[in-house]
Amino acid sequence: MEMSWLEALILGVIQGLTEFLPVSSSGHLEIGQALLGTTSEENLTFTVFLHVATVLSTIVVLRQEIGKLLKGTFTTIQWNDDKQYVSLLLLSCIPIFVVGVFFKEEVEQFFGSGLLLVGICLLITSFMLGLSEYLTKRRLQSSATDTGHNIGWKDAITVGCAQAIAILPGLSRSGMTIATGLLCGVKKESVARFSFLMVLIPVLGDAFLESLDLITGKVASPAIGWLPLTIGFLAAFITGCVACRWMLAIVRKQKLTYFAVYCMLAGTFALVCHFFA
Repeated sequence: MEMSWLEALILGVIQGLTEFLPVSSSGHLEIGQALLGTTSEENLTFTVFLHVATVLSTIVVLRQEIGKLLKGTFTTIQWNDDKQYVSLLLLSCIPIFVVGVFFKEEVEQFFGSGLLLVGICLLITSFMLGLSEYLTKRRLQSSATDTGHNIGWKDAITVGCAQAIAILPGLSRSGMTIATGLLCGVKKESVARFSFLMVLIPVLGDAFLESLDLITGKVASPAIGWLPLTIGFLAAFITGCVACRWMLAIVRKQKLTYFAVYCMLAGTFALVCHFFA
């Protein structure tokens, strides 16, 4: 059944609100598509469009910080903190680049495969969030001086591997990367900032390749229609701009335990829908 503009609007709002919290926007999209009855193979293109929308909202909200990084990187030949940070971001993209190049078809098969995988992955996300919060709290209590460190080279590649694994629907990208960074001993503020910036390159790169395929006719125009795509894109972008401003503060300051509980409930709901719907 072709997706209507109202369904696209609902899914766009879901994407915009959940992209910036460690609760898996892809998992919520799968649940939303299943409840609305719009699940199909063509929805992968729609999902990519929504992710691009929220990435653009990230750029808008963090434009000053991104501008500072780009200025510090390209206006001088001397090595500086901005060059190092951009290098860390590029390093973190290597794992997901490998997955995207060599395992793209295999990964695409997971999308639209039903709520069983989504439910399991949401429970894994819940476990990772709870574990990282618990171990971080223990570390801070046991040492008055160890408050964590800023992200380094080893941390960047490790967090990058977590991002590559989190490509599965239901595994929260921000949740997995933030939890992995905390388990590596990185400060919550540092890994939260890194997590929001590291997604820009792979998502925009994937969207660029998808656009080339559409322009060259390598793949057919999405069956869901351009009107739902446009409405979903705008809904995700607008809600993403609004949500990003205050959700960044929530991710950085609030306990991840709350999100772990939510993911556990959402994962359980997905499994119940799979087995009893």
